[in-house]
Amino acid sequence: MKDRTSMIFGNPIDPKTVKKAEKSKAKYQKKYGDDGERDYPLNFKPIEPLEHIGVSNIVAGEENWDFDPKALIVGNIRMGFGHYRISIAMASCAKALGYTPYWLDLASFEATGSAMIREQNRMYSLASRISQKSKLFNHFVWEPLNSEGFKKITYNAKDQKNSELLVPLFRHIPKDIPYIATHVWPSQAAVHAGMTHVVNAIPDNWPMGLHLSEGAVHTVQTPFAYFGYKTLNGFAKKPLEGIPEEQLKMVGCYVDHELLVNLKAENELRRERVRQGKPIRILLTVGGAGAGFDLFLSMVRHLLPLVEQKKVMLLINFGDHLSVYEKMAKKLGNLPCTTFFNAYDGLKSYVSSIREGDASGIVAVCNEDLFRAVYSTNLLMPVCDLMVTKPSELAYYPIPKVFMRHIGGHEVWGGVWGSQMGDALPEFPDAKSVNAALDRIVSDREIIPHLCDRIDELHAAGVYHGAYECVRLAAGER
Repeated sequence: MKDRTSMIFGNPIDPKTVKKAEKSKAKYQKKYGDDGERDYPLNFKPIEPLEHIGVSNIVAGEENWDFDPKALIVGNIRMGFGHYRISIAMASCAKALGYTPYWLDLASFEATGSAMIREQNRMYSLASRISQKSKLFNHFVWEPLNSEGFKKITYNAKDQKNSELLVPLFRHIPKDIPYIATHVWPSQAAVHAGMTHVVNAIPDNWPMGLHLSEGAVHTVQTPFAYFGYKTLNGFAKKPLEGIPEEQLKMVGCYVDHELLVNLKAENELRRERVRQGKPIRILLTVGGAGAGFDLFLSMVRHLLPLVEQKKVMLLINFGDHLSVYEKMAKKLGNLPCTTFFNAYDGLKSYVSSIREGDASGIVAVCNEDLFRAVYSTNLLMPVCDLMVTKPSELAYYPIPKVFMRHIGGHEVWGGVWGSQMGDALPEFPDAKSVNAALDRIVSDREIIPHLCDRIDELHAAGVYHGAYECVRLAAGER
């Protein structure tokens, strides 16, 4: 296994940082055991909610199974919903291009590296929620860490060393299978394991040392991210060697095939609903960490009178956080709505019925199953007129958007991208400003058609085709 901790893209890492990285790996080995020689046979299990994509989950088994000759693996972890969401887009486009997608969640195994990921994810989710409750923590800890702390090239050293713990999980994966990672740890692990066709799909617009995985092809969605990684400007106090061209590609936004194939017709339905004065369908999305409750509550409370007047319809995906719905219903004195709780097939039927039909009121969606929780937003996007979300992974999706306040400084630049591309309004920093923006959109019915026009232009230019390009890169179709 090549050392990728002490030298990153030709930039030497100081001995103190390297020593800290080695201690971090040793800590997890001591806590969860050293499984470097352990054998992990791999089996496959269909992912029922994603049966239309034909993706199989790679799981631990008693004996090893063979991969399909046209296999493409999507390596991921759950950290919020975002990395799962991008993974689904990659699997979707792999299927559309004739490949057989496999899903490798490195946090799902009973292994040392998996335990390391789960521990870090718990810490990240907790800190994300605290940042929404404590202005001091958010200002002095969370915002600086997510914007500047993760940006430093030295931050990559510890992740590179920790990701070595994941190598045993790759023992039975053929080295030449096309592989797309939607988080840096699955990318680093695959490179450490000797895989030869690794794409590291970077999710954020803000360049950070956190996302570096030397040995993989790094893909980015925007020109801003491209130049940030090409130069590694701001990753250290002194100038650095950047990522060479053969390991860095700007591909466009990572979007599912299913969300693109009928996009033009869906935009025309949006324009028609607005022109006819029908309730504007607003989709609210609660993320995987369940943060931002106070802002969601404020928006729903503000929009309730407009729902009663049939100027607005609300569709809220609570993800897998039923407690968020219960808390909101209690605060509002019960929430009069149609619910689809663990009723995924019912939601699919409902979505089909309102695609060209009328709809009003409030719809609340929640699923215990993680795949259903994430993909419910994909089901709802095509039949909604506007999505309100924080400017994270959903910032790049082809639906008119309003950005509520970010959670973590790196997300700011997703909002900048959307507003500059013209398929979204800019990020609004608080409840008062985002509610005012929603009022304006409801009263000024020229805004949503304008956003739809711009989405059509971006789609025609291939801006949303990044997931297809990642598949082609991983498969060697360059």
